[in-house]
Amino acid sequence: MNRYPLFLDLAGRRVVVVGGGAVATRRIGRLVESGADIVVVSPSTSDELGSLAQRGALRWLARRYETGDLDGAMLVLACTGDPDVDRTIAEDAAASRVWCARADDAGSSPAWVPAVGVMGELTVAVSAGGDPRRASGVRDGIVAALRAGDLHARSGRTGGGEVVLVGGGPGDPDLLTLAGYRALLEADVVVSDRLGPTQLLAGLPADVEVLDVGKTPHGPAARQDDINALLVTRARAGKRVVRLKGGDAFVYGRGGEEVAACVAAGVPVRVIPGVSSVTAAPGLAGIPLTHRGMTQHFVVASGHVPPGDPRCTVDWRALAASNGTLVLIMAVANRGTIAAELIAGGRNRATPVAVIENASTRQQRLAITTLEGIAAEPITPPAIIVVGDVVELASMQTQQAQP
Repeated sequence: MNRYPLFLDLAGRRVVVVGGGAVATRRIGRLVESGADIVVVSPSTSDELGSLAQRGALRWLARRYETGDLDGAMLVLACTGDPDVDRTIAEDAAASRVWCARADDAGSSPAWVPAVGVMGELTVAVSAGGDPRRASGVRDGIVAALRAGDLHARSGRTGGGEVVLVGGGPGDPDLLTLAGYRALLEADVVVSDRLGPTQLLAGLPADVEVLDVGKTPHGPAARQDDINALLVTRARAGKRVVRLKGGDAFVYGRGGEEVAACVAAGVPVRVIPGVSSVTAAPGLAGIPLTHRGMTQHFVVASGHVPPGDPRCTVDWRALAASNGTLVLIMAVANRGTIAAELIAGGRNRATPVAVIENASTRQQRLAITTLEGIAAEPITPPAIIVVGDVVELASMQTQQAQP
């Protein structure tokens, strides 16, 4: 079968669809996305097509097909389900030199509609000699491989560089968003933190420059100004720079500062949100931060500056007066003084507390104690501390899971 595959720009061009059933509805979806001038000819239509007509996305001629309906069209899709009508449409299209795709008999059509899958900027179109089930199966296999990263071709685009801030999630690569993974596969340069899905970096092509600027608690750390300058310099050199950060870039990740630096330097920058450990760690430990009949809100606070320090902006005693869940991040070193402030502010010293270390990784550990006992609990960062009655739910689940 002699076929020549081709993609068409249908924006503003007239496309006639004859038929209003399930097949026509499926095919019109992509026509609407293409910006085509769509005319549907059918005595009746599906509810979805009727809704599109009401919104002005297409014109509906509520009648049977008539010779002359193809005037001015670039393409016609014959989807009536009646072979005789579809044959007439194809003959009229040939006489008018209009491309026609028959849904009932692709083999006799001068044009055909492939099985299509879209992954970001990639469009996959598959034809299988008129066998739609086979074409769909191959299409699905390709899209699945693209999603899993088993099949990937880096973009060959040229032009100016850019910076993409990617929230990498709490650590498990499976919790990196699909958009974040795609950006990572397209990177020329990756500037990485210590936390997040760093295991993925080993699988990047050899020509990708990987720069580790991770900070360790009370240890050596790259200066934020130096990191900002690094992002700007590499992007100005025309590189696609991914700033891979743990959790979400805008939740205690200083992502706002990095975006501001790029904007000030005139460097294109965009943000791909990530799964924050603030919510992921409790969820993975079976702790709902809110629970009907128990608490309706939660508060997140950083504990990296101890209470009483002039730099501390957290009013711990005010938080103690709330009955909501408290989620503490970067609070391991100061957990004792924070607990004392919460107790002094009115929180019951027996309030349950959960500690989730290394959330989402093989080293994840859950410890349950009380506000009074948290100071003596041995904890290795990174860890999230959850204070509140909701911790009892995880405690019950832990007990039930024991043999």
